[in-house]
Amino acid sequence: MKYYLVAGEASGDLHGANLMKALKAEDGDAVFRYFGGDKMAAEGGELVKHYADMAFMGFTEVIFNLRTIFKNLKACKEDLLAWKPDVLILIDFPGFNLKIAEFAKAHGIKVCYYISPKVWAWNQKRVLKIKRIVDHMFCILPFEVDFYKTWGMQVDYVGNPLLDEIAQFTPDPAFREKHQLGDQKIIALLPGSRKQEIERLLPVMLSVVENHKDYTFVIAAAPTFTAEYYQQFMGDKKAALVFSNTYNLLYQAHAAIVASGTATLETALFKVPQVVVYKGGAISIAIGRLVIKIKFISLVNLIVNRKIVTELIQEDCNTQKINQELDLIIEGTGRSEMLNGYDELLGLMGKPGASAKTAQLIKGYLN
Repeated sequence: MKYYLVAGEASGDLHGANLMKALKAEDGDAVFRYFGGDKMAAEGGELVKHYADMAFMGFTEVIFNLRTIFKNLKACKEDLLAWKPDVLILIDFPGFNLKIAEFAKAHGIKVCYYISPKVWAWNQKRVLKIKRIVDHMFCILPFEVDFYKTWGMQVDYVGNPLLDEIAQFTPDPAFREKHQLGDQKIIALLPGSRKQEIERLLPVMLSVVENHKDYTFVIAAAPTFTAEYYQQFMGDKKAALVFSNTYNLLYQAHAAIVASGTATLETALFKVPQVVVYKGGAISIAIGRLVIKIKFISLVNLIVNRKIVTELIQEDCNTQKINQELDLIIEGTGRSEMLNGYDELLGLMGKPGASAKTAQLIKGYLN
């Protein structure tokens, strides 16, 4: 069968690649075409557009890049009609993908959505549109099943694909040596993969380096940027760069400072105590505070439905507060309490197998 996938950011590329691998196991005749990234490209098929040209963060950033977004939407729609897939599989990235879902549905293409848009966070009435344009929704967060049920929509809970990825991970025993990281305990800095979030968060993350000279700070660098790009933020700060090797970094890390997003959950699953940080444009944040109706921004806290990790947002994302929270989790009761919270999180997450289960369901629904 012909599978067309659309992933618009690094996490979607990771999950898309695992799903492609699982679909190949289910369907020996599987053929792929996709918007995605390097991990999906490694699974074969044809990459139409890289996510590096698609990911824009925040309300104002989207407005400033509308021309590029509309160009990408037009290209995707035209390519869909030209290739005529058996099914369109959309991976998260709702601002773009819900428009593509509506177009595909109108042209008789079956639509599967893997990793639900966060409709529970704001504008919940979007579920009514999703019911109309999506044939099958596959959710990866336990509480989403009950949420959709309140809107009269049945969805499939498949578990979380991060569990699959981590289960497949094999630590590199030479990681420290390869990257000349020495013997000090490591504090990992995960500033995200988008240009806007890196430029807002990495400088303040690096501002705490001088206060923790007994630790080695290591930046998880995105492959879409160069070492020179990161160096402009590092200056004379003592920090190392590691590209495309976040899991080995987390495996070795003693603590972490993490941009809000999927990485907060990955860090928790590796049982690394963390401080979660987020900064957006002033207008974007003001709008967000008006429309977003959730108590937390990190997946860790959202899944457990209580505070496990500290979230430092906007004006709270500053050197003093990051230093204070980092000190609490490096040693002592703050560290042990967070690790206990991670155990609770793992109990709710379930077992690996999300990619395989989703592939089986998609194949079954198509048949």
